[in-house]
Amino acid sequence: QAEKAVHQKKEQSKTKCRKARRRHINLVAEFNRRQRKNIWLETHIWHAKRFHMVKKWGYCLGDSPTEKSYRACYRAMTKHCLLQDLSYYCCLELAGKENELLQQLARICSIDTGLTFEEAYCLSGGFEGSLNLYRADRYPEDMLGPVTFIWKPKDGSENRQLWIWMHPALKQDILRELKAIFQCSEPEEIYIPEPAATSVQEENQMDIVLSLGKKRKKEDDVGEKAVPVKKIIGDGTRDPFQAFSWISHATGIVISDRSMEILRYRLIGPLSHSVLTETLKAASLQTV
Repeated sequence: QAEKAVHQKKEQSKTKCRKARRRHINLVAEFNRRQRKNIWLETHIWHAKRFHMVKKWGYCLGDSPTEKSYRACYRAMTKHCLLQDLSYYCCLELAGKENELLQQLARICSIDTGLTFEEAYCLSGGFEGSLNLYRADRYPEDMLGPVTFIWKPKDGSENRQLWIWMHPALKQDILRELKAIFQCSEPEEIYIPEPAATSVQEENQMDIVLSLGKKRKKEDDVGEKAVPVKKIIGDGTRDPFQAFSWISHATGIVISDRSMEILRYRLIGPLSHSVLTETLKAASLQTV
């Protein structure tokens, strides 16, 4: 029994080196392993310490704050600035000639419901719009769901870019409808991104983490060969090994899935504009 106790003590000592476990490469490997089923937002760690987390739509999201966070959130919302991470919302980008975009987009919305994609103040790119989408030529039946959209400001060219934001539960239906009305097909050459790490590689990374019984020296062979682990590519609504861009050979319209590539935050509170003013700085004008 004494020998068994000594053996168990040696096994436990391998995981006691917190400094080794907290190295950046080991943390990223561990985070990637835990994101195999549910993707984390970039603010996940902050939320996980203050919120009750839930797993929905392929993401791990903060559902409700803990008791210690209610007063702080309310105080920030009423007196300062409260930031919400809405990056789990999906973004589809449409690029092409403005008249071609508007002609087909008119088939999935109706002026009878109010705003459309060709509203003047939205078309200029200065404001965000919101509307309900329907299946092509099926209004008032077969509603797909509510979306928000914003045009890239005009630059004098007839080519425009449009970003459509939607809930992840609606993404596949809306994407399927957009590809149908614009007659977009799979690209001939699909770029398949290199995975963050295969399951075997990730397990090897974890074996290194768990087998670090002593502090690793700088000249150690493992330390020399260690390379940063890449972040997982893709999001909870898209397989990282499937195409994320589709093109119409007839009109040249390109549909791209920008989910988790364009982050989105919502600021609430009287000091929201002040925070943006202090945070964002206008870039200097560069001429070629």
